[in-house]
Amino acid sequence: MIDYFFAQYATYPTSEIVLELMGVFFGLASVWFAKKDNILVFPTGLVSTSIYAYLLWKWELLGDSMINGYYFIMSIYGWYHWTRKKGDVEVFPVAVASKKEYWFGTVIFVLTLLFVVLVYQYFDKFKDWYNYVDTLLTAIFFVGMWLMAKRKIENWIFWIVGDFISIPLYFCKGYTFTSLQYLIFTVLAIFGYLEWKKILDKEQKQSKEELVLE
Repeated sequence: MIDYFFAQYATYPTSEIVLELMGVFFGLASVWFAKKDNILVFPTGLVSTSIYAYLLWKWELLGDSMINGYYFIMSIYGWYHWTRKKGDVEVFPVAVASKKEYWFGTVIFVLTLLFVVLVYQYFDKFKDWYNYVDTLLTAIFFVGMWLMAKRKIENWIFWIVGDFISIPLYFCKGYTFTSLQYLIFTVLAIFGYLEWKKILDKEQKQSKEELVLE
């Protein structure tokens, strides 16, 4: 059983195995903090995404490599966005995406899909099924990260779908640790959605009570 899941690592450089494990650790920490609506999601995410941007490029998953570079940039933006306050009140609390944001998310998805297709064609990397899956995942994760940075609850839907698809992708590519990471990501994303829903319901209840008092 162990050989079935981990035999491929016998031929991998030790440095890459260590980096993958570090990426998994900080990636899981980042998702856990996101689930808790904790700003530490961003510094831990910065470490994980920088590691995976490098590893994924070496593994020829160009779309996922680019998206980790995008995660890095959006983590800096999200870190700033989440810390904005007026007095003790958060300027951008957990919220539901507006119609305008739905449309903008759709545009991001389509443009990302087209861009990654062009990159794969330019480097002549459309050689296997996982390259096409990687292209779709990149578009899904682009929208998910944008929504998370804006603290919209819908971000979890994109993470759940993308993480679930990533489980067999990385397993078939031979990166068992990363595949297991995405399995845990999927579970955490489901609980993350439920936890943010509770936060949102509580905020909406408080807003209604304040309106009644006024």
